[in-house]
This record gives sequence, C-alpha cells and structure tokens, in this order.
Amino acid sequence: MTVSVLVPSSLVREAEDKREATRKLGYVARAAAVFRADRLVVFDDPEGEKKWGGGFVETVLRYAATPPYLRKEAFGTRSELEYAGILPPLLVSAWTGSESSGSGSKRQGIVTQVGPEGRVRVNCGMQHPISLHAPPGMEVREGERVTIRVSSRRPVRAKLLDETPPGFQVVRSNLGDELDRPDAGYRVATSRHGTPLSASSLPDVTRRVHQDGLTVAFGAPARGLPPMLGVSESAVEEASADSATHAPGGFDTWLNVIPRQGSEVVRTEEALFAALSCLTLTE
Repeated sequence: MTVSVLVPSSLVREAEDKREATRKLGYVARAAAVFRADRLVVFDDPEGEKKWGGGFVETVLRYAATPPYLRKEAFGTRSELEYAGILPPLLVSAWTGSESSGSGSKRQGIVTQVGPEGRVRVNCGMQHPISLHAPPGMEVREGERVTIRVSSRRPVRAKLLDETPPGFQVVRSNLGDELDRPDAGYRVATSRHGTPLSASSLPDVTRRVHQDGLTVAFGAPARGLPPMLGVSESAVEEASADSATHAPGGFDTWLNVIPRQGSEVVRTEEALFAALSCLTLTE
C-alpha cells in the first residue's frame, strides 16, 4: 500500500517569520513519519503563496526527511535552513534507535562516486565513505539516495540494497499529475465542505485504502482545496450529499475528517494528524 500526502506550496502563507514557518513544516514532516507515508508531495499553489513559497517548503521538508548523519553532505549551508535546529526529530525506526548501528540494520546513504565494474562510494554516516558493489541490474547516480544494510561497523561490512531508502520521499509535483499516477489509489481531498467522516463510514474508507493505496490532499490556512482547484464549495457539498454525483477536481471523494471541529480554523498540520490517524487504521 502506497501512501502519498499532498500539501500546497502555500502551506506556510500565514507564518509571521521564517522560524514559525520552519516549525510548522516540522509538524507536517512529523505527521508523514508517524503515519508511515511513502511520499510527501509539495504541489504548486502560486496564487496562495506569500513570503515563503514552494522552494522554501520543499527544502525544509527534504531536510527534515533526511537522516541527521547525512544532512551536512546533502544540504551544506542554505538560507532556507536558518532555523532548521528547531525541527523536531522524526526518529524513523530504520534510522535510529538501539538497532540503527547494529547487525543487519538499514541506513540511508548518498552516492558520492560511481566507479567502474559496478563499484560505488557511499556516505552513510560512517567515519568515511565506503566502497560497495551495486547489485546486478541496479543503476545508481552520483548524489542519489540509497539503502545500505550494515552488518558490522568494526570492521565495516555493508551491502548496497536495491530498495527504497527508509522513511518518506519529498517531491515537488503538479497536483493533477499526482492524481493521475497509476499507484495513486484512493484519491481523497480533505475539506470542511466534504462528506463528514463517521464511525459507520470509516470501515468502507479504510478498506478502500488498504486495497488500493491512498493519495490524500490538504489545503492551506484560509485557502482550502476548492479555490486552489477552481472548484466551487457548493459543487463539493453537492457531491458530498449525493453519492451519485461525481466528485469534482479529479478526486474519488471529498472528506471532512473533523466534522465537529470546535475551532473556526483547523491548521493544515492538525488536519494531517486527524486525517491520517483515521485513514491509515488497520483492518
């Protein structure tokens, strides 16, 4: 099951300063990590952006999703990361914990050099980059993230694996392209104008997610998904009231995941936790 979480480039439009914008993005990254998202996608909403747009959002989220031992290698010094020190640790189980450097543990690495005969040098947080053989048929490029299995640190024994690195991937993409992906699965738009999620409807929703996978999209503060997509709120409400009406905007459904919200405004990072805690429930 693939889980893709879509957030707009206008995500931090209401932040008063760069520190507050960074803090907000840290909570978004935490939600993606806690609920085991595979992809965290930043889609363009240029009309809603203010001081900090998609480039800032993407860079901070990529940094948050990178294991601490690779951040210096991957990012160096950037102005977008001025307040990166306040980002909460993600503590992805494959990166950290008592087994992170033990026998058979997996780590993320960055390819620093590609040599002849399938040999590559990889920085994976050891004292020095290590030289490894790429598995047959696996093509790697300099700068690419890869997965390493470390069986011993003294002496170093490690193996390059042909599989997706631990944690989630941060990408910048077009919303329409994401909805058209072959593995998009159940495409959910979150909105207070959507169908209220209830205890009786939840089993059908989670069954669909586990069967097909999930792509779930969120709006921005004071700017929900309908205006981003040029869809009227009444069209969303009409589709939500009548199951025979086709869901607008290229989604399979529009859901209100906090139908009895007690605050006038639900922040995007709060909506992520509320939605993913329901949609990713096991059967």
